[in-house]
Amino acid sequence: MASDLQRRKVSGVFAAMDVDGDGFLEEQDFQALADRWARRRGPGDERRLTGIMLSWWTTLLAASDLNRDNKVTLDEVLMVVDKLPDTPEAVTATADAMFEAVDENRDGLISAAEYHQMIEVWNGRPTDTDATFPLLDSDGDGMLSRDEFAALWLEFWAGDDAEAPGTLVFGPLTV
Repeated sequence: MASDLQRRKVSGVFAAMDVDGDGFLEEQDFQALADRWARRRGPGDERRLTGIMLSWWTTLLAASDLNRDNKVTLDEVLMVVDKLPDTPEAVTATADAMFEAVDENRDGLISAAEYHQMIEVWNGRPTDTDATFPLLDSDGDGMLSRDEFAALWLEFWAGDDAEAPGTLVFGPLTV
């Protein structure tokens, strides 16, 4: 059973993704997130971002939609989260896809500005990340490598330590 911390983390992400606020994640929620991200970046990345987000939707649907209604509830996501510590490769696969989405200039690193853009797009509102990014940047070089990001992603989705930097990968907890 998901811990209180895991529930808080996942609830925040779920709420941000549930664009219409109906209590379900559906394909159109992922499409809306991709559209929001593409609008923020400008022309040229729509197809790439849509592909990444819809691929994530397909993975989530296959793992979470227990009653096969093409909708995913928070409780269904939390049941999958319970299993993630035993399947870290599943988590790191989604980390790699998200890294590709965040790394706007495709230089193999996520800058503080790219991270900030991701958080604001994800949350759908202005969000201060100045204090958060340095906590995520384990080697202090001002960038997140693919390996750093994957470790943070794994900490967020499979971890249960409120002090772990990965707890902040989607920004400070608000739920």
